[in-house]
Amino acid sequence: MSKIAFIGFGEVNTPKELIVKKCGAAEEALKAQGAELISCYPVTDDPEEKDIRKALDTLAGKDFDCLVLCVAGWIPSHAVIKVTEPYRHKPMVLWGLCGWMEEGRLVTTADQAGTSALRKTFQDLGYTFRYVYDIVGLPSRAPAVARFAKAAAAAAYLRSAKTGMAGYRDMNLYATLCDGSSLKRVVGPEIETFEMLEIEQRYQKITEEEKQAVVDKAMANWKFLKPADPESLKKAAGYYLAVKAICDERGYGAVSLKDVDGMKKLLGFPPAPVFMLLSDEDGLCTVPENDCLGGVTQLIVKALTGQCAYYLEFYEFFADRVLAGVPDFVPAEATDGPVTVMPAAFGELSEGILNVSKLKTGPVTLCRLFATNGRYGMHLVTGEGLTPRRWEEAGWTQPAPQLPGLEVKLADTEGFAQKVMCQHYIVSYGDNTEIIRDLCEILKIAVI
Repeated sequence: MSKIAFIGFGEVNTPKELIVKKCGAAEEALKAQGAELISCYPVTDDPEEKDIRKALDTLAGKDFDCLVLCVAGWIPSHAVIKVTEPYRHKPMVLWGLCGWMEEGRLVTTADQAGTSALRKTFQDLGYTFRYVYDIVGLPSRAPAVARFAKAAAAAAYLRSAKTGMAGYRDMNLYATLCDGSSLKRVVGPEIETFEMLEIEQRYQKITEEEKQAVVDKAMANWKFLKPADPESLKKAAGYYLAVKAICDERGYGAVSLKDVDGMKKLLGFPPAPVFMLLSDEDGLCTVPENDCLGGVTQLIVKALTGQCAYYLEFYEFFADRVLAGVPDFVPAEATDGPVTVMPAAFGELSEGILNVSKLKTGPVTLCRLFATNGRYGMHLVTGEGLTPRRWEEAGWTQPAPQLPGLEVKLADTEGFAQKVMCQHYIVSYGDNTEIIRDLCEILKIAVI
């Protein structure tokens, strides 16, 4: 839930009851969107500046994500700026209300005279703000205001968010790397690394009873297409508990593990079920292969949408769509039907527990945070997620499993492919482009 500081303005000579009525309706409209408000209105340009001091006193010491300046009528700019200046570091919405029809005529309090006098001033002062105005006869723009405030709340969360990573640079990949200093400066999250040795040391202290409790409870609803080795299930439970303890102690919102050159190669255990349990039981964002910015993109998407923000990687590009799938796991939230698993082996790797669930279809948003020469951007596209044709990845033990995936139909596959930033993209359901753009505007991140 976003926390909004709501300040309603109107000129001292405008009938007070009109300003109060309009601001009250706007306040209720924001509350209906789920926002939590700290409110003060009406604030006028009275000569003694009593209203301005009242607004500043209302805001003093309060914690909020976004400052909404609700202009319900003409207001001299100085009255607004004296309230906003102490909070110039906060994202803001300049929201102009509108007039109304009465007995066949338009009645206005000159709301947009106030906002049009302020918009460029806000820009010149360097504020991070969104300008929104209502239109007579059309619905309130409260949803757009609340959406920007939610993006502001996500931006505030990201300043202290942390993702944990066991190991670094799986398979010596380049596209999964990041620069920690610029990431902290621009976006906010911290990426903390821990060693696989710590996972193993913690694993050795987990009892057989603790492992079995996870198998009996968390894995009880999994649908097994073939029986799995009970020892493999207990090993998954043990490594899950080891990683979970680290994440809990250090407050990670996302986690990645060194997959191919780590868990699989050194411990002889593919970590797919570990990722599944971390996501489904603890609500953590999970991505394999030390994908730094993939994990941060997950934090962003989850903060904005509340969804699990799962990853897919690209297998094939077609004329009008892409085939995106995963060779390991998907969260239960994204599955269409039960979580379905089976024991399987790939090439020379040890046999593991592979997720072969079907994915939900429908409108999807794919996105990926990226950095080029220290400048950050977000690659963003929407499409229609369709049930994929029968397909397999060469190398799996035959009969090869049908991996989780979607064929995502795009408006411009060629345009997307020419800008693709990594093999991993983060998926959310629905069209979430506007709120992602809101956040990128707040963080001053380019959107392509």
